[in-house]
Amino acid sequence: MTSLMDTSKAGSGRVVISVDAMGGDHGPWTVVAGIARSARKNPELDFILHGPEPELTRLVARRRALRGRCTIRHAEGVVAMTDKPSQVMRHGRDTSMWSALESVREGEATVAVSCGNTGALMALSMIRLRKLPGVNRPAIAILWPSRNKQGFNVMLDVGADIRADAQDLLQYALMGASYARNGLALPCPRIGLLNVGTEEHKGRAELKEAHDLIEASARIGQYSFVGFVEGGDIPGDRCDVIVTDGFTGNVALKTGEGTASLIGDFLRQAFAFSPLSRFASLLAYTSLQRLKKRIDPRRVNGGVFLGLNGTVVKSHGSADATGVSAAVKLAYELARTGFGDRLAARVASAAELAQDAPAARAVQNDG
Repeated sequence: MTSLMDTSKAGSGRVVISVDAMGGDHGPWTVVAGIARSARKNPELDFILHGPEPELTRLVARRRALRGRCTIRHAEGVVAMTDKPSQVMRHGRDTSMWSALESVREGEATVAVSCGNTGALMALSMIRLRKLPGVNRPAIAILWPSRNKQGFNVMLDVGADIRADAQDLLQYALMGASYARNGLALPCPRIGLLNVGTEEHKGRAELKEAHDLIEASARIGQYSFVGFVEGGDIPGDRCDVIVTDGFTGNVALKTGEGTASLIGDFLRQAFAFSPLSRFASLLAYTSLQRLKKRIDPRRVNGGVFLGLNGTVVKSHGSADATGVSAAVKLAYELARTGFGDRLAARVASAAELAQDAPAARAVQNDG
């Protein structure tokens, strides 16, 4: 282990982020560039960087912003995108991903950030950090650009588990409300359950059951339930949190990212069509840059694993330095607000809510 962190800075006010340097498609250079960008913007940040020590030492030494603020934790192994989660769980002890999670487990860092294999990261997170009591299935929550005044909606699950029954969806609603309350400063988030229509008679049986459970738990869970929502409401202003199963959520996420990229390509083609259109693009430059920033997936990069004894932020594997910096920014904001402890407190009551929900529904029906 190489310590490049100035220990005199440690203590009150410092936030330590544990970073898997080896998980991304573009290698450790991009990860180091991303955390250096975050370090320049945020003087309260320190890092524990996990991967091959000689290589990381060279990369960190080139970044002035990381001087005295980065500890390198040697790890030889790398979790590849093609590795099966079961194999990583059995043989991944020497990997940078395992090491990054271990720093959170041991209390050395508040949040872990990785660009690596999502399935492997979730599997390792569950065996190293463990699920919070009362949580059946952890979820991945993401921020989606929206018309709401806060600028984003929360959507979960987007791929932690493709299945979800009614009780799982209730837990997602409770965890999503906690994330919106702490991450977006919404005292009473509005929850919507994603379906093929807004009518109560539509959808699968588990969705109809989840509808009743989430509605019955709204008062105790301190959220407002708006009922079923459709795909068009994901970027809309009808709700603040969209609850769905991991299969549906992941398809929606990838479709949204692809659509944003397609719009960007169409705009570039349109403004390059003729000399007049190129001149028009110069006149509209400021507005176009603002639009680019709003729809750029890199700037909202980072899915949060909810339901674990520790906070984990999953960055896109293809993230560049801007994307890595965005994931670190999200990790910092969650650490600074004490999100992990608040979520644990919320989930501690979730098991009771899940048990009491049928009784609460019966009372509601009798009323």
